[in-house]
Amino acid sequence: MRRLILATALAIALAVPAAAAAHATLVNLSPSLRQELQAPPARIVLRFDQPVDAPAHAIEVLDPKGKDVVRAVTAVKSQRELVATLPKLPRGAYTVRWRALSSDGHIANGVYTFGVRVPAPPVTEAVGAGGPTRAEDIVRWLYFLGIALGVGGIGFRLLVVRGPLPPRAEKRFHWIVGLAAVGTLEVGILAFLLRAEDALQLGFVDFLYGDLSSLANGTRFGEAFIAMTLGYALVIALLYLSWLTERRWLLWGAFLVGLLFASGLSLSGHSGVEPNSTWLSELADWVHLSAAALWVGGLVQLFAVVWPAAPERRREAFLAFSRLATVCVALVLSAGIYLSIQRLPHLQDLWRTGYGHVLLVKIALVSLALLWGGVHRQLAAPRLARDGGGTILASRLGRSLLGESAVAMSVLLLAAVLVDSKTPPQPTAPPPAAAQRSP
Repeated sequence: MRRLILATALAIALAVPAAAAAHATLVNLSPSLRQELQAPPARIVLRFDQPVDAPAHAIEVLDPKGKDVVRAVTAVKSQRELVATLPKLPRGAYTVRWRALSSDGHIANGVYTFGVRVPAPPVTEAVGAGGPTRAEDIVRWLYFLGIALGVGGIGFRLLVVRGPLPPRAEKRFHWIVGLAAVGTLEVGILAFLLRAEDALQLGFVDFLYGDLSSLANGTRFGEAFIAMTLGYALVIALLYLSWLTERRWLLWGAFLVGLLFASGLSLSGHSGVEPNSTWLSELADWVHLSAAALWVGGLVQLFAVVWPAAPERRREAFLAFSRLATVCVALVLSAGIYLSIQRLPHLQDLWRTGYGHVLLVKIALVSLALLWGGVHRQLAAPRLARDGGGTILASRLGRSLLGESAVAMSVLLLAAVLVDSKTPPQPTAPPPAAAQRSP
């Protein structure tokens, strides 16, 4: 939780304009980021945009066991470089952690990886990186929730309640989807900072001057973060213009852009980086997320917008959403089953692995939500279709929708935990049998 508060404070600080700082910026490095070398390098060279000094432990080159193999570090001010000499490195992946003292007294720092005759890991797997934390799980859940309330809420307005809404309901709709879109943007920045803080392994003050380019440019997570940040900034702009001009086609633009950039999560998660990943697994993951967003976002809109602010549209909206939710849940289940089969090599992995345990709880909650929705469709929908429902039915159904929404949001929380959970190892093919020698 301390790291969550730290990163939140940093996100707020970065949002406030500040005077330009004169601290050093890394402009070139050798070996380069995630470079796979066929011969071991004799030295590490870091070039900056200004002369720098070498503080203690200016450059550390860590082998897979965490041992620093650097012999000496020199600051070459005429070349604006820090140079570390190395022994002959054996085959393996190496992590470079560096610190440079700028002319303004601040210490710039960063981390990157390279490999000697092996592929280099991303910086999220550098020596010293602790991996995803519970704080990151919570932030990712908030990110999923923002996409669901924003993109799913817009989808509900376009696909379910197509006609005009009372001014009070229209205002509620725009407040919910607008805040959700802004929240998605801000929470995405927070998620990036948390992952960067974990990779750099730095305190708050040093982290302010950290070089995050190795994460932004050298990982799928970083590339997806940049693309999704730009994408959801466009969603916010389209939502604002739609509210300002009252032009419905702008909502379609926001909806389609939001769905498109949600694919960044699929391209940077398990479905995009696992060894057995294919374009089909990435597509299934995107369908899974998009259908869940429409389902959850629609439930919240039904409960928070239509039920209290547009009572005359309850019957129409409930029946239309019931049909949409049936399709969404079918897509969630189909894509989820496919992905589970792909990620769990054996059935017993469901109860023998941590990933399987979380997946079992998620399946239980999805089943509960499915049962809940089935009761709505089989019992409440016919009565609403027949007589519109009285005050008692409307009140009870509103509370029931709130409960179903809470269950659906819990499903998103477990999905956030699964994204960062380690999947069971895939079975490897046995080595070919040695050829028998002829007598």
